[in-house]
Amino acid sequence: VQLQASGGGLVQPGGSLRLSCAASGRTLGPYTMGWFRQVPGKERQFVAAIRWSGRDTYYADSVKGRFTISGDNAKKTVDLQMNSLKPEDTAVYHCVGSAMRLITSSVPIARHYDYWGQGTLVTVSS
Repeated sequence: VQLQASGGGLVQPGGSLRLSCAASGRTLGPYTMGWFRQVPGKERQFVAAIRWSGRDTYYADSVKGRFTISGDNAKKTVDLQMNSLKPEDTAVYHCVGSAMRLITSSVPIARHYDYWGQGTLVTVSS
């Protein structure tokens, strides 16, 4: 499975960006798709995910109420609408997908994801 992400860029604090990701290459899965972000020198941080089995969505506390994840299971696409962006949201955002169905407690853990996109840079700065 290959993941292709797009939509990053430079935005002022309080602004919005929309990230998109498309999966290709395998007819089954990914079963959960989402986004992690990473700042140089820091651990990868879970942002949001959507589990196709029940269309459940999950968010990190730091983005709840500001970010919305959505997608199309048939097309294997997932979007991340980011509103009210803050400077601390600045990071490289990676689209991810899992080859297996994940239980809820595994969703925010990076090692459970088998597929990672190349990353797209989001910079929030005035």
